[in-house]
Parts: sequence; C-alpha cells; structure tokens
Amino acid sequence: MNDTGMPVSTPDILAARPPRNIVDPQRPYAFLVEPECDDRRRVVDVATVFLTNRECPFRCLMCDLWKNTLRERVPPGAIPRQIDYALARLGPARQIKLYNSGNFFDPQAIPRADYPAIASRLRDFERVIVENHPRLCSDHCLRFQQLLAAPLEIALGLETVHTAALRALNKQMTLEDFARAVELLTSHDIAVRAFVLLNPPLVPPGAGVQWAVRSVEYAFSLGATCCSIIATRPGNGIMERLEREGLFRQPALEELEQALADGLALGRGRAFVDLWDVARLVRCNRCGPARLERLRQMNLTQQVLPDVPCSCRQRPAE
Repeated sequence: MNDTGMPVSTPDILAARPPRNIVDPQRPYAFLVEPECDDRRRVVDVATVFLTNRECPFRCLMCDLWKNTLRERVPPGAIPRQIDYALARLGPARQIKLYNSGNFFDPQAIPRADYPAIASRLRDFERVIVENHPRLCSDHCLRFQQLLAAPLEIALGLETVHTAALRALNKQMTLEDFARAVELLTSHDIAVRAFVLLNPPLVPPGAGVQWAVRSVEYAFSLGATCCSIIATRPGNGIMERLEREGLFRQPALEELEQALADGLALGRGRAFVDLWDVARLVRCNRCGPARLERLRQMNLTQQVLPDVPCSCRQRPAE
C-alpha cells in the first residue's frame, strides 16, 4: 500500500503489466489525420503522429501507453525519420500533433540534438502540438518553440484536482507543479491543453462527472485554452485488478456525455472528449452509434446538442 491508501505501488504496477507490443525505432507506431475544432473555432484537419521512443519514466497507475514504447532511447535521427515516414503517407493537414506516449521534452525519449531537424519537418503546419509531463516543462520547451515557424501548444496531464486520487495515480505531480508549468508556458506564449480523467480510482462513486468538470474548470482558470476529457479505462493489468477489487469503475457513456456538456457550458475554452476506444462504453445497439456521433459533433461544433432518445434510458442497460 502506498501513502495514499491505494493498495498498489510502482512495483505492483509494473508486475501487473501484460507484454508490450513490438515496435520499430525507425517508424512511428501509428499516424492519422482527423478533424478538430481549433482555437479560432474552425474545423481543421490535424495530423497526429504517434512517435516510437523510450518509455515514460513516470509509472502512472492508469497508463497503458507504454505498450507501444521501447526500453531504450532511440538513436539520433530516428525521430525525424519517423516524422518523414508518416508525413509521406498522410493527407494534407493544417496542424500537427507529435504524441509520443510520454514526454516530448524528456531527453531519453526525444534526443535534444534532433530538435532542429524535427522543427524543419514542421514548417508547413500552422500549429504544433506535443505532450509533456508538467514537471518536465523547462527552458527546453522555450528553445524548441524558438525553432518553430508556427505557434507551439503543449498538452499536459492534469488528470484530476481530487488530491487523493491524483496522489494515487503515481504521477509524481502536485497541483502546484501543474500550475507552475502552465505559468511558465503561457507566459512565453505557448498554449496549453489539459488532459482530464473521468472516474480515476479513489474518486467517490457517483462523483466522477463533478470532479472531471472541476478539473476542467481549474485548468481553464490557470490559462489552459483546451481540455480533453478521457474516460479512464482498464487495459494495463493493474486497472483490471482495481476494478475487480471495487476500487475503480469505468464511467458510463451518459457520464461522459454529461462531463462534455458541463465542460462546454463553462464557456472558458474548448472542451473535448477523447473518442479513442469509447465504443467500449456503448451498452445499447439502438442508440449507441448515434450517441457516439453526437459526441463527435459536439467536439467539432463546441455546442451542446440534443440528447439521443432511447428506451434503454428507462430500463437496465442491455
């Protein structure tokens, strides 16, 4: 048991893991183009390149992104080659996300000597978005920004403002760490988006939406311009154990719908739900596809759309 009262530790998290996937250090493990509502409320195509690199040093309780990472640092030049590989196979896009299952400014993940070569590949995009741990935000973010021809945006995992739950996530970060990172970045004209979890472990039953929306509001209050709400999921071994023990419950689809509606109602910035693998939350084949499409349209329009009616809401889920 760790000092949060959660009966798991870093060794427990590592021991529960299933095998990781085999990935190539010279290739991104995935890439795609998808629409997103940008900061000017335009729907633009965004290229996302999922870079292959060394695993994040923070062993977060809920994380399953390590499955597509390496145990060692990639050689110099590998990350620019991965970007070249993806861009040669993707359609046109106005913005680009370089996501790397961890922290862009971790030198064991993205070699700093590659920053100029990376920046040169991004000169035709109007915005560059990367992800990073709040505690790894430093002058290196500013140096990379100076190499770019376009504005830089950094996505930070806030996860939750429920302090006991945040400690239990093993993220090794406090709310003060997050606030300091946002202040550093925004004071240098680097935009911030925040990742927020819906129903992380230790959030009281029935309070998941409330805490997710409070977390979104907190991120906006600090200066984040965009928040992405993620339905906490199993899939890394330890989360399945916590689910069996009653310490974690996946959110219902209606909770995700409500969290997005409430986040949009704040009127403080763009609010999204992460739609990756959200189909797992569908319990009714009659309304499920339409409800997922409603979420997608709410992401794009930044408006709360009418509910999808269905008789399943008046009886137990199928």
